Amino acid sequence: MGLAVRRYRVEGAVQGVGFRWFVREQARALELAGLVRNEPDGAVVVIAEGDAAALDALEAHLRVGPSASRVTDVVRREITRLDAGWLPRPFAIER
Repeated sequence: MGLAVRRYRVEGAVQGVGFRWFVREQARALELAGLVRNEPDGAVVVIAEGDAAALDALEAHLRVGPSASRVTDVVRREITRLDAGWLPRPFAIER
């Protein structure tokens, strides 16, 4: 399907429940570049680059999350590589 870059905003009970670590492991298994970080408003933001099919798989994982989380919404936005800036490989947690 080709390479793509997506930004996801995940809302709900997604901080303090291992969500970033969950995302990192899923993204690495899918061989994606990118990062995950907590937002001050309680959301988690994911910026990922890779094969579009792998990004679709990541999105499916984001909608479920780890067992302690409760995801209420995932907002996906296609972005350009330029807008994404430098993305780490392997996928990383931004602190």
